[in-house]
Amino acid sequence: MALERILIVDDELVIRRTLESYFRSKRYAVSAVGSLAEAQKLLARDNFDLLMLDMKLPDGDGQTLLEHLSAAENRPMVVMITGNSSVQSVVDCMRAGAFDYVAKPFSISQIELVVKKAAEYQRVVKVADFLIQETVGERELVGHSPAMNRLRELIQKVARTDATVLIHGENGTGKELVANEIYRNSRRGKKPFIRVNCAAISESLIESEFFGHEKGSFTGATERRDGRFELADGGTILLDEVSEITLGLQGKLLRVLQEREFERVGGNKTIKVDVRVIACTNRDLVKAVAKGEFREDLYYRLNVFPLHVPPLRERLEDVPELATRFLEMFNRKHGFENQGFTEAAIAQLQSHSWPGNVRELQNLVERASILSEPGRPISLETLGLGTVPVHPVSLGGMHLEKMESKAPLTPTADAVLPLHEIEKRCIFDALEKTGGNRTQAAALLQISIRTLRNKLLEYRTGAASEPVGSAEEA
Repeated sequence: MALERILIVDDELVIRRTLESYFRSKRYAVSAVGSLAEAQKLLARDNFDLLMLDMKLPDGDGQTLLEHLSAAENRPMVVMITGNSSVQSVVDCMRAGAFDYVAKPFSISQIELVVKKAAEYQRVVKVADFLIQETVGERELVGHSPAMNRLRELIQKVARTDATVLIHGENGTGKELVANEIYRNSRRGKKPFIRVNCAAISESLIESEFFGHEKGSFTGATERRDGRFELADGGTILLDEVSEITLGLQGKLLRVLQEREFERVGGNKTIKVDVRVIACTNRDLVKAVAKGEFREDLYYRLNVFPLHVPPLRERLEDVPELATRFLEMFNRKHGFENQGFTEAAIAQLQSHSWPGNVRELQNLVERASILSEPGRPISLETLGLGTVPVHPVSLGGMHLEKMESKAPLTPTADAVLPLHEIEKRCIFDALEKTGGNRTQAAALLQISIRTLRNKLLEYRTGAASEPVGSAEEA
């Protein structure tokens, strides 16, 4: 519910009581006063979602308060109550920032209509404010290999249901694009699609991000805030890197999936939502459950319809189409005129093992498009896929051993590098390029800082000497 707290300001006792009784019957939190002075005291102390404001009051003009509120950061929506329904009074109210008005005498059906309009508008505004911060990138699945065709078939089947979907696959395979396809093809496709990167939010704030918080519930909570589940009401929520949620919060998430209800942090009001849940992970959750790192009951609640996104090395026939699509995108983005790839370049792209999957290919094509001569196809030499130099790096007193080898990343008859060794070299190279700055290196690799820290800990303790499977890959 977008509207919860309502303030009624009217000097006529009958009107105050009538409106107060109606709103309480609808389970709103209601305050009612008869003067501007009393209204200003309440507004200074509490946040309200809706203000029903009489135009003429004993101690002043309601429009004066309306104009004062228009400059406030967390102002309520204002519906003016007027005994003068002239065109000029309506125009003045709207110019001063009123959402709507009702003229005396009014009926309850009029109040119902205006409150419904206000609630829907408030909800749309909150969702829009959130979504405007989201980065919108390429949103189309590319490739026509058997693996991708099968994935599309499964997406079409599950999209038209409300089933919870668990998308798993290595990092960089395009799990978010799969989630986007499910959303676009669902009956909720015109409703909110709210994304949450569970690994990018600190443990102390993630509960508030999920469920919202009440004013004063913790230091810095200066106003009530709706959480992501509330913003997604009626639509879809994507829980990316769901395996990174702490065990304590996993129990609360399980309740939302089972009951579709929760309380804000610091609140006691139960909020019910109608939300479809899609989750993504690059970890093997079965192993995480066995290690006690993920709740078994939550796993089964999420894993109603599992979808596996294949790594790029298992669909190399899609590489030319993907590379061409990325090149077209970067030509538009940078104003280039690169003319495709040479045959040798395409052959090299299709022989590469792609430890970073589609994301690695995208980054490689962007770099090659910048280095290539204008108007010419990208050559084998421009791709630069032959070697990856690895240099010594010292981070916070931790010395990472020097590795001089420049073995090819693609398997040959003479040298075959295991995937975990390629991964390790890529991480060291990124750290060297950023001067040991972990945040910048994580951004360059397009992994979370938490994943990078875990990998460095593995290398320091020797855990990386064992092959790293897809369940632990960044």
